[in-house]
Amino acid sequence: MRPLLCCLGLAALLGPCLACPSACSCSTKKNGRLLAECAYKDLQEVPEGLSSNVTILTLSANRIGWLGQGSFAEVPEVQSLWLGYNQIGVVEPGAFALLVHLKNLDLSHNKIADFPWQDLRNLSGLQILKMNNNRLAGLPRDAFRALKDLRSLWLNDNELTTLAEGTFDNLPSLSQLQIFNNPFNCSCKVFWLKKWTENTSVSITKGGSTLCVAPGRLKGRAVTDIPDHHCIAPSVQLTYLSNLDNTVMYDGLTLTLHCSVAGSPPPEIRWKIQTSSHRIEINGPNVARDGSVKQSQERFLVFKNGTMAIPNFSKENEGIYTCLAVNDVGTRDVSVNVALAGSENPAEDLLRDDPQASHLGGQSCYKGDEMDPSGAGEKLVIVYHMPRESKSRAGGAVPRVCLGTLLLALGIALCC
Repeated sequence: MRPLLCCLGLAALLGPCLACPSACSCSTKKNGRLLAECAYKDLQEVPEGLSSNVTILTLSANRIGWLGQGSFAEVPEVQSLWLGYNQIGVVEPGAFALLVHLKNLDLSHNKIADFPWQDLRNLSGLQILKMNNNRLAGLPRDAFRALKDLRSLWLNDNELTTLAEGTFDNLPSLSQLQIFNNPFNCSCKVFWLKKWTENTSVSITKGGSTLCVAPGRLKGRAVTDIPDHHCIAPSVQLTYLSNLDNTVMYDGLTLTLHCSVAGSPPPEIRWKIQTSSHRIEINGPNVARDGSVKQSQERFLVFKNGTMAIPNFSKENEGIYTCLAVNDVGTRDVSVNVALAGSENPAEDLLRDDPQASHLGGQSCYKGDEMDPSGAGEKLVIVYHMPRESKSRAGGAVPRVCLGTLLLALGIALCC
């Protein structure tokens, strides 16, 4: 009787470790890992009753169509999860978030169009990720950011038309990448991919089969063969303009900045304004053809040709004005710091306030001077506004309002 009781006691202790659904076969491998083999069983969902000690779970070649938040709650120790060749079309957020020990995840040959990429943030130990042969049409730029140990990434045979620049950054362990057989639109949005493949040490399987489907002129060509001249990073120059010679302004002057850009495709022009009390972003012109202005931005008039005008420029408008040129290849920006001063002799004030500045002499006005974005040092535009009491002199003449530019990097004062 005593031996029988001992056997029963031992079975009770081992029972939980060997718990196995009837549709699966479970065994302990030589390395001590517990394998649950549930492939080719015509399963429509993840089976219940799995041991919490399972480290390898094979569910390939079933008819599973849905993965819920608690589908793998019974196997928190799983390290390898094979789910290929199912009919998975829905993956709920949180389905994989708690599987922090996961090293291998195979979701290939399913119907996944939307995936909870945030789940990958907890899977820092993941080494192999197979998501090929699905219906993925896009990826967030930071989808794989947390996967520092990822060695092999399979994304081939999906519906990807583009990839955001930086998608494969911060993957120091990546050695194999598969992205072939995707319908890439080889606009300049994927030009970065060409440059990345030329410089990376990652092995890109069937790189020559990573082909363009659009535009028509590039159809059938490899992504790595996109001509360089089709995609040129933007360049930007910022100039100040002043047409005050024949203008009488009693209540203030209009400061005009002009942003000139170049690149292919033609860059969009955006503005950022940082004053002491406000931070403003203007993404495109706010002055319509009929002259109407969006009320929220009526203080700063932005035109389609890249010109910004600030009527009645005042102390409140002092700050940093940044013009950005943005296209599919990249972004460039240039900034000027605009300040207001009052003086009847701006050149003398400038020299007094900044002994390093040099006065060029004469009264000629340098209009449209380029603010070279490659120059060292921050550029400063000094707007000189005559005090109200100095606006009329003997004979009733109205003095000119003067716009000066101080290029700190060169130590040159330009004043009219």
